Amino acid sequence: MNYTFRTIIEPDEKGTYHGYAPALSGCHTWGETLEDTQKNLKDAISAYVASLIADGEQIPTDRGFESFETIGERDLTLAH
Repeated sequence: MNYTFRTIIEPDEKGTYHGYAPALSGCHTWGETLEDTQKNLKDAISAYVASLIADGEQIPTDRGFESFETIGERDLTLAH
């Protein structure tokens, strides 16, 4: 069986990367490079899901979605 989860990787304040899977509470990792973080995140997700299966727990489904909004200067309103 295959499982698909949305992942997010962001640069952090240490110059490394933080990655996580929002549907899997507490499933976070990091890496020195984007590629390292992607590999570490795949490993973390695999271990997380294997643990759930071993404990007889349900595998969460990712019900989230990604959306991006772009605003320009004309869209900005300053509260006075």
